[in-house]
Amino acid sequence: MRQPDFEQFLRVLKRDKRPLHLPFYEHIASPLFITGMTGKPFDKMTPEDDAYWPMYVDFWMSMGYDEIPLEIVPNLPLRQHENTAGKLSHGSESTVCIRTMEDFERYPWPEVSKPLEFVHFERVAALLPDGMKIVGGVSAGPYEWVSFLMGVEGLALAIYADPDLVTVMFDKIRELHLSALRQIASMEAIGTLRQGDDLGFKTSTFLSPAHLRQYVFPIYMEMANIAHSAGKPFILHSCGNLAEVYEDLIACGIDAKHSFEDVIQPVYEFKQQYGNRITALGGLDVDQICRLDETALRAYTRETVEQCFADGFWALGTGNSLTNYMPVENYLVVLDEGMKVAGG
Repeated sequence: MRQPDFEQFLRVLKRDKRPLHLPFYEHIASPLFITGMTGKPFDKMTPEDDAYWPMYVDFWMSMGYDEIPLEIVPNLPLRQHENTAGKLSHGSESTVCIRTMEDFERYPWPEVSKPLEFVHFERVAALLPDGMKIVGGVSAGPYEWVSFLMGVEGLALAIYADPDLVTVMFDKIRELHLSALRQIASMEAIGTLRQGDDLGFKTSTFLSPAHLRQYVFPIYMEMANIAHSAGKPFILHSCGNLAEVYEDLIACGIDAKHSFEDVIQPVYEFKQQYGNRITALGGLDVDQICRLDETALRAYTRETVEQCFADGFWALGTGNSLTNYMPVENYLVVLDEGMKVAGG
């Protein structure tokens, strides 16, 4: 177990001084993965249970992290639809609540001053050891929340059929997210702000680059400005093929990008192309971690560390998250090999 030192992770994000050790970074860990790691029923607990947050903090500490990733879901209730009529795609339309302006006006929007339960950040902050900080933000981003509430298909159609509704939807989500981030950024225990917002899939973005520039990227720029005004970096996690919009994301002021998949673009190629302007985080392909035997996994990890940490401005981790199906022992091999290559 390494002693946490958030300054080392901060050096990676700022790209101004080589860290003294190889930092680790993950976006999230599934409850089942934490259960597998700890041997305790974390997946059966809720954030209200007394043991929940102590176990969560201990989980990250036990693996040698300098920071704890933490995102809280905003108070935006979703409706679950059963796919019985064959008309709804469970993956894209299953939580639709808003199709019309009347639906928007009836929806139980939370108070702007309290878009989520900030007490969870306070509980984790009280448990942090010296040297450790929270990388905090809102669970799911502007694009994701609008697509949850309207549906992927519903949003795509409304962009052309009811653009006024799309505008007020993004304006409302923007208002709630920015209020949350301002309050999170003011907390001393928060070392970095972050936002997860999956914008694409294997071959492209879900919305066109033009529509992302119209609706989403201005919000990212405000998010980054909030973080920087508080003297803190801003991390974006976004899955998918974002090649057409990487320049836009850099222009938003984002300090680091997370989520990479070898079949789209290996992390070291992204780093070669953009690494002098934005930090790459993680990137070891989840499929590779899950499938490779130990010898091959160590070789894959070693090669990635040697390629990405040569300048010191990278953090070791998966390309996506610690999933339910990822073998815990495989991930521990990744961390162990990383420390062997980088010297601890």
